[in-house]
Amino acid sequence: MPVKIRLQRHGKKGKPFYWIVAADSRAKRDGKYLEKLGIYNPNVNPAQIELDVDGAVQWLNNGAQPTDTARAILSYKGAMLKKHLKGGVAKGALTEEQAEEKFNAWLEEKEAKVQAKADGLSKAEANAKAEALKAEKAVNDARVAAAQPEVEEVPETPENVDASDEVEAIETKEEE
Repeated sequence: MPVKIRLQRHGKKGKPFYWIVAADSRAKRDGKYLEKLGIYNPNVNPAQIELDVDGAVQWLNNGAQPTDTARAILSYKGAMLKKHLKGGVAKGALTEEQAEEKFNAWLEEKEAKVQAKADGLSKAEANAKAEALKAEKAVNDARVAAAQPEVEEVPETPENVDASDEVEAIETKEEE
């Protein structure tokens, strides 16, 4: 029975959500599977991937063939690297501790990259939000300025001079 590691589609139309499964290659895409290895949600950025690495490595060692997309996901999460390191241990090129140390160092580096991307995306989102708020404030200020009636300044002529202005002018003359 040839086994494939592949994606099984779930979710609603336009919002795919996948299970990563080990299934008989003759079974339907969303049909019967042997073991669920993880999930893949491409709807978020960065994509959410949860994978049982040890289970995937066990299936790979037993001869399961991943599809192209599943291979990319397994590689991204380190299952292919772990299989490679286990092969090195079996040949005697590495000890089990060295292989585990290399895998853990790779995992830490990968987590740092993913976290940096997530931080960059959240920072870019915050900057975009601040720019949008600034632009909205400018539009609102322009709208308020356009809504206020303009006050015309009337030049002073003898007819427009108030009596109070005359009184002030007289008082200033008296003080001198």
